[in-house]
Amino acid sequence: MKKVRQTPIAAAVSLTLLGVAFAAQAQQAGQAAAKPEASQLDQVVITGIRASLETAANIKKNATAVVDAVSAEDVGKLPDADVGQALGRIPGISVGRAFGQGAAVSIRGTDPQMTYTTLNGQTVASTGWYDQNDIDRSFNYSLLPAELIGGMEVYKSSQANLTEGGIGGTVIVKTRKPLDLKANTAFGSVRYGDGTISDPEKEFSGLYSWRNEARSFGVLVAAGQSKGDYIRRGVEADSRWNSDVAPTAFIQERKRTAFNVALQARPVEGLELGLNLMKMELNANSSNASDYLMHDPNCDKRNTAVSSAFNPNGICLHSTSSATSGPTHKFFQVWARGASMDSDSVVADAHYTLGNAKFDLVIGSTKASGGTSATTNYQSNSWATGFTRPEWKGTIDATGKQIQINPSTNQSWGLSSLPSQMAAQSWATSAGPNKDKEKFGQLDATFDLDWGVITAFKTGVRMADHTFEKRSFRPVWNVTFDDGGPLHATTSTSTLFDGSVNVGGWSVPRADIGAMLRNTAKSIGSWVEDRSGYGELNEKNRSVYGLFEFDTPGLRGNFGLRYISTKATSTGYKFDGVTPADQYSGNQNWAKTTASTKSTYNDVLPSVNLAFDLRKDLVLRATASQAITRPNFANMFGVTVSGYNDDRNGNETWTVGNIGLKPMKSSQADIGLEYYYGRGNMLSATYFVKDISNFVVANVTENQKVGLVDPRTGVDNWTVQSFQNAGGGKIRGLELQASHAFGNGFGALGNYTFTEGNAPASSYLDQLGVFTQSSKHNVNLVGYYENERYFGRLAYNWRSKYMIREGAYWYGNRMHDAYGTLDASLGWNITKNLKLSFEAINLTKEDDVQYGAAAASNTGIKDPLRAGFPAWSFKGETTFKLGLSAKF
Repeated sequence: MKKVRQTPIAAAVSLTLLGVAFAAQAQQAGQAAAKPEASQLDQVVITGIRASLETAANIKKNATAVVDAVSAEDVGKLPDADVGQALGRIPGISVGRAFGQGAAVSIRGTDPQMTYTTLNGQTVASTGWYDQNDIDRSFNYSLLPAELIGGMEVYKSSQANLTEGGIGGTVIVKTRKPLDLKANTAFGSVRYGDGTISDPEKEFSGLYSWRNEARSFGVLVAAGQSKGDYIRRGVEADSRWNSDVAPTAFIQERKRTAFNVALQARPVEGLELGLNLMKMELNANSSNASDYLMHDPNCDKRNTAVSSAFNPNGICLHSTSSATSGPTHKFFQVWARGASMDSDSVVADAHYTLGNAKFDLVIGSTKASGGTSATTNYQSNSWATGFTRPEWKGTIDATGKQIQINPSTNQSWGLSSLPSQMAAQSWATSAGPNKDKEKFGQLDATFDLDWGVITAFKTGVRMADHTFEKRSFRPVWNVTFDDGGPLHATTSTSTLFDGSVNVGGWSVPRADIGAMLRNTAKSIGSWVEDRSGYGELNEKNRSVYGLFEFDTPGLRGNFGLRYISTKATSTGYKFDGVTPADQYSGNQNWAKTTASTKSTYNDVLPSVNLAFDLRKDLVLRATASQAITRPNFANMFGVTVSGYNDDRNGNETWTVGNIGLKPMKSSQADIGLEYYYGRGNMLSATYFVKDISNFVVANVTENQKVGLVDPRTGVDNWTVQSFQNAGGGKIRGLELQASHAFGNGFGALGNYTFTEGNAPASSYLDQLGVFTQSSKHNVNLVGYYENERYFGRLAYNWRSKYMIREGAYWYGNRMHDAYGTLDASLGWNITKNLKLSFEAINLTKEDDVQYGAAAASNTGIKDPLRAGFPAWSFKGETTFKLGLSAKF
């Protein structure tokens, strides 16, 4: 085990003990001048666009660290309807959209897993709903309804009293408290949305807050729900049969529900108690229907540099299929998934002020569950099951960044093209639930001091017990199957589909997701655990910090140390090579008992934040700190098997996790100049740099024997992947920001971020030395107008190209093209209490374009993700929302 050098540990302990001595002396020194607490900013009544920007500017100006904020314009009204999108307006922040929502947040060019998200300053558990994504530490923002949020603060520099975990930065999502609102504050809203592709969505939200006349006790209740079907249309290129191209429609039946209860009491002078309950849930059953066009026999242009066993002559870039062309294979499949994710947090807090000392205690728990309750597949083809869609006629052009499909005949087809009976594919059916939970406790103490420039000492200890569990289950069928698929349990095809959906410009049958899941469930007698898919990670995290605050004319700030210690345990089933198979053949050689491996690490993280008040309106800011991000869960599990007995040869992968991985560590600094004028107007420029070490590198070795024979291939031949810490990377960049109100109701704001980063290429299978989801250029431009009756806003967001990396073989690593959206919102204050609003999102209908970025010679990446091949593209959609809200 690597030991931390004694000197910094001694410094951390000494600093903490010294603070206690300071506190005792400060108690005797008399009452220090009362200082405004940062939390008082939460008590400002915020209404309107201008007031929201003014509050955000005040938070930034008064902070000692580098902080940017998003403040609600009113109760229930963030600037954007999407929480991730609202964060994306902040300089230095990029938002990765997934399935039409802002889901992942990247700060200053770092990977989203390097962003640490908290709810009111504490961890919030999170899982995903999709079983094809890597398991990481990032928070899925699509869970959060904007109406329940009071504001968000983004700490881009670190300080000792911030919980460790965010090299990119820390996002603090804040909910409202009842004693901050007037008694009997009530809010309600309804909203109806429709898109140019998706089905309509209905939303409602409400809030009620009460406090007694003495302002010593209050209760707040808030809730929100949205329901609608999201549809994504596009083209996906698999190219692992014969350069097949698949026009595809993804449909998700979304229902998001959130509930928040907050209690707040001040029973005696100096004591405040609180209890906050947050419950969030997203039901997300989905289908993905693909109408495969196997055009390789008619290919007339190839990239011969990209070849494999699937494309021995090179990947096809262009084809022409005409009446004189021979018939090609036809294949249609639907993946249906029962999916959901939820997150529940219960947090109790107590705050006690005694003379010049304040003590803060927080205890709580957060837990989340998600993943898939069932995955199933229904398919038909022309060579075995009598699939009779129209012959493909037309051209397919893959020479640009998007595949252009131009049919010369009507390609629409219906149920009559499918066999009259269909059944679930046995190899494709599985379940993959995940769980995430943490119990935590934190005690902080603040002692006001009158020691010259030293004004306060803060110290605290935090303990957290965090567990993430992933599982995989396979069905035990109550019917008989063979290698070709089901022999029994077929059902009428007409019961599995309902209506039609557009793909590639023509219509195909639309899957009835519930019917497919129910029909599959009828054929399952029970579920058996796939022992290769089980993994549990437990981390016991301990930390203690000491931080001094100082304030003298012209200079304020803080400096401190944070000591962290982690004990990590990975538990999984052991591959022993002798245990016979049970009801699931993939359990052969997997022991029926679990085994654990352990690892320990610790570190000391220093930080200093300086704010030079050059003038009343001019702040020069400088920071230096060290921060960590713990390794991804997916890299720490035991052995994980993928590709076993599926419908593809050659994607059998054996992944060996490493519980001994150390956190990535960043030494980072900022220097910035901020000019504030008028009310809420500002100009700022910040230069930042991060030097990151301990990157996690993937080692990949092909054609290895592990002791497990794949039933489909009949051989023991695997691609083995393992992980280790190696190498480092650097990020540097510049943030420019401006906000100005013209005094006549009009205003404008804009920001630009330049980020240049170099990561170790060996960390990624694509061998590209760029950070995940890092754009070199990010731009935000906003113009607005408001008066007492009307308000409007036009906002443009643009980011340059960036890498997307997902571990599953089907998706893999690809480049996302530059992406920009233009959004508009209009409002009418019908009365003092009643407001009508209209929003239009992505008015330009920007397409989502993704293409292969790896070198043509990189055979570790599948064919369509190399040499710029246009692997995926999804049509842009404009969404319109009409809302009515009331506040009393």
